[in-house]
Amino acid sequence: MKKTLRKTLLAYVWITLASAIYAVGFNWCYEPNQIGFGGITGVAQIINAFLPWAPIGTVVIILNAPLFLLGWRLLGGHLLLSSLYAMFVSSLAIDVLHALYTFQPMDPMLATIYGGVLMGGSLGIVFLQGATTGGTDLIARLLKLKLAWLPMGKLLMAIDLVVIVAVALAFGNVYSALYGLVALFLSSKVMDVVLYGLDTAKVAYIISQDPQAIAQKLIRDLDRGVTILQGRGAWSGEDKEVLMCAFKQRQIVAMKRMVKEVDPAAFLIVCDAHDVMGEGFREYQQNDL
Repeated sequence: MKKTLRKTLLAYVWITLASAIYAVGFNWCYEPNQIGFGGITGVAQIINAFLPWAPIGTVVIILNAPLFLLGWRLLGGHLLLSSLYAMFVSSLAIDVLHALYTFQPMDPMLATIYGGVLMGGSLGIVFLQGATTGGTDLIARLLKLKLAWLPMGKLLMAIDLVVIVAVALAFGNVYSALYGLVALFLSSKVMDVVLYGLDTAKVAYIISQDPQAIAQKLIRDLDRGVTILQGRGAWSGEDKEVLMCAFKQRQIVAMKRMVKEVDPAAFLIVCDAHDVMGEGFREYQQNDL
């Protein structure tokens, strides 16, 4: 019980920190430079452009209400409570920070780069804690239930695209959309790095005249598991053993060297692998994205 409580409190500390970073990124990089932002926050930008007296954070809270009612039925109580907290903290932080300090416009490209990194990183941290900041983040989480194979960053990028164009129309500035698209691309990439890690895995398929020797060398020297698949040459009709080995990106040079030392004529295919789970890689987490 105590361990669960400590874990829950730590998750809310991370959500609070990430929500504060989210607010800083928006107020510092997006708002003063009129860079188009996607999602409900982008819709709030449009409303604020026509009704300057309407605070962006408050509008975000109002617009999120029906989405949270929908999400409550589809996602359950725990995710919605943490998401409500993240949404309120990030939205209120935007309004409070705006009231306390007015950021001056900066070079648009710098704002685009740093805004994308700050927003993507903060949203990735929020998602890691099993929450969202509402809006299209919540829509993306709902879509993830049906499209589990799509990364969260790409889902959000697709949803936010239309809103960014609408923000640019509201500002009457096409550059707002162009910078917004760059920032959206950066934020989705940073978010996926936070969620799925930097060390992209690889998978090697090896066809050799001496598969057992290669398998033993990879197991012993590279400390990687090897699976033997049964194959048959389409031209020769000969039965062959195909080795399949998942390994870390940093091990690719050593893996190639080991294979070629045993059999210089070995046929080797190396492919990118994402989200590898199991011994030597990451473990499955509840509410995994």
